Amino acid sequence: MVLFIVLTTCTLAVASGAANACDGPREAREATLSSIQAFIHDKNMTVLTFDGYSGAQYQEPGAMLERAAHVLDGQDPRKTLINIGATAAGIGAVYEIAKQKGFTTMGIVSKLAEEEHVPLSKCVDYVFYVPDSTWGGLIPETKQLSPTSAALVAASTSFVAIGGGDVTRDEMLAARAARKPVTFISADMNHEIAREKARKRGEPEPTDFRGSAHTALAPNN
Repeated sequence: MVLFIVLTTCTLAVASGAANACDGPREAREATLSSIQAFIHDKNMTVLTFDGYSGAQYQEPGAMLERAAHVLDGQDPRKTLINIGATAAGIGAVYEIAKQKGFTTMGIVSKLAEEEHVPLSKCVDYVFYVPDSTWGGLIPETKQLSPTSAALVAASTSFVAIGGGDVTRDEMLAARAARKPVTFISADMNHEIAREKARKRGEPEPTDFRGSAHTALAPNN
């Protein structure tokens, strides 16, 4: 079952000096699903994964952070690991809020992030690079998740997706098929970034910025 929440516009005040508590990953290493699961087992904690836009970013980032903060307020930092995609952009901003609230954080991401020197969040504690030739989602021309997305879905206990594109869509549909709890919160990607991408591809400018995850996961779509 997928829960659906409409994102409303609001702002979140980030405590001054909070970034000082984020000193970068304690550990970053190549990992398999079995080694990630062993790490989680040793922690004896559940894993809540946030998914959503990364490079596409958010039209209303403050509203996204407010919704994420509300979700985190319903979790126990002593029992829950917060997982995202390790990188800083888009949904990765939730790492800072999680650290403010006392959570241990982790990230599961394609090894392409390491190879291409994609900036990691300063507020992710443990980074697991999964050997993968893609950034996630379904392997092209198959119905099989890429190694990164397969590891993320298998290692997580529950999910909150705030908007998102094809990768988020594929991961959340797989999570739902595995009967894991998924909450979907509708949110627009950054309009100007989306328009610029369309211009570079020679495509018409988009008029709907809700992302393909919305089409797949929101009710009545």
